[in-house]
Amino acid sequence: MKDPLPPTGRRFVDQVCLVTGAAGGIGSAIAHRLAAEGAVVQVADLDEGQVARTVEEIVLAGGRAEPRAFDLADAEASSTAVQEMIDDHGRVDVLVNNAGINRRGALLELGPEDWTATFAVNVEAVVQLCRAVLPTMITAGQGAIVNTASQWGLSPAPGHVAYNASKAAVVSLTQSMARDYAPAGIRVNAVCPGEIFTPMLAANLARSGRTKADLDALVPYGRVGMPEEVAALVAFLASDEAPYLCGAAVEITGAQAVA
Repeated sequence: MKDPLPPTGRRFVDQVCLVTGAAGGIGSAIAHRLAAEGAVVQVADLDEGQVARTVEEIVLAGGRAEPRAFDLADAEASSTAVQEMIDDHGRVDVLVNNAGINRRGALLELGPEDWTATFAVNVEAVVQLCRAVLPTMITAGQGAIVNTASQWGLSPAPGHVAYNASKAAVVSLTQSMARDYAPAGIRVNAVCPGEIFTPMLAANLARSGRTKADLDALVPYGRVGMPEEVAALVAFLASDEAPYLCGAAVEITGAQAVA
C-alpha cells in the first residue's frame, strides 16, 4: 500500500525526539516519520533486537536514529535513559509516549496483576518519562509531548476495562499537564486512534478467523486506519505547525463509533 501521508517537509531538523514503543506498529511508523523530517530519533522499546532493527531501517532510509532499549515499567531505567540522551545531546525536544499494552477482559475476568501491568506501562511509564523530560524542556522554554491514548479512553469498549481506564487516565493526564506547563512553552497533546492495522491487529484477526475486509466494513470511511496516518498526526501535533494546539485529545477513527 502506498504511504497515504508522505512527509511534506522537514519540520524536525536536528531535533531530539524520543519515541516509546518504537520497535513496531504505530511506534515504528512515528519513528520513521520523525526521522524522515530530520529528527534524531531515540528508538525506545524493551526488545533490544527489534530496537536495533528499527534503527537500522531508519538509517538505511537516510535518517538518524539511536537505540534506547529499556523497560518502561522501571522508573529508574526510564530516568537513566533520558539522562543519557540529555548527556549526549543536551536536550529532548519531543517526547512521544506511544508504548502500551492491552489486557483484555471485564473486571471479574482480570487478575490484579493484569490491572497493575496495564497501568504500569500505559500510565506510570508516561508519568515517569514526562517527569524526566520536563525539566530540560522548561529550561529551554519549549517542547512538545504527544501521548498515545485511544478512542476507547473517550468511549469505553466492552470487555477491556483495564485498557479503557488506563487510556482515560492518559487523556486526563495530557489535559492536566497541558494546563500546568503551557505557561512554560510546552505543549502536551494526545492522539486517540480507533482500529489501526498493526501487526498485532493482523495477528488477532488471524486467531479469530476474521479478515481485514471484515473490519473495513465496520468503518464509515471504508477501511481501518494505517500506522502511517497516526504517525502523520503525531508529527503535526509535535511540530511548529500546531503552536496553539495544547491539551487536545484528537480522535483518528475514520468516523467509526465504538462497537
